[in-house]
Amino acid sequence: MLKLTPSWLALPLLLALTACSEAPKTEKAKVPETPPEPLSGRQAFQKMYPAARGWALDAVPLQLKSIDLSQVKAEKGKTGAWQAIFVSPSKVKSKTYTYSAIEAEGNLHQGVFAGLEEDFAVGRGAATLFDIAAIKVDSDQAYDVAAKKSADYIKKYPGKPMSYILERTNRLPDLAWRVIWGESVGSSDYSVYVDASTGKFLEKMH
Repeated sequence: MLKLTPSWLALPLLLALTACSEAPKTEKAKVPETPPEPLSGRQAFQKMYPAARGWALDAVPLQLKSIDLSQVKAEKGKTGAWQAIFVSPSKVKSKTYTYSAIEAEGNLHQGVFAGLEEDFAVGRGAATLFDIAAIKVDSDQAYDVAAKKSADYIKKYPGKPMSYILERTNRLPDLAWRVIWGESVGSSDYSVYVDASTGKFLEKMH
């Protein structure tokens, strides 16, 4: 006569067989994080401009400048963060935006971040508003032009930090990149102006 095994006795055997039939689980290899990459001036500007237009439809750029980050390795004409100042003639206000590859000190946030509105008087300061259509030459291209005119200086001072400013000033009639050997204009003893529309070398500043 066939004897039936009580269900409570068969359960452990069933679980053991099921466990044996399952394929061994393999751990997924962790993909290394891609290090943050620096951006050119125009790349960063194109990310900030839509936000500025969201603030004011008549937003016009006044200045674009680089921000060096120790955590992001800079390349020729590219840095980890950029700052742009936009002006709304109808509001008579200006607003500063930043784009950063990472969260960093100095109130820098990853992606586009808007600062506060400030009063703006047309004609204030040396810089004047410029048309975005004039930005035909990017900061890395401006660096290449400036470097060709600065071979002796680069040889004498290799590895010097770089900074970049895009603006239209009373000094020059057209929009220009200022390629600066140094962390800022104030700390630099040498810089080169490059036309932002034509890529033409304009002048050196000592």
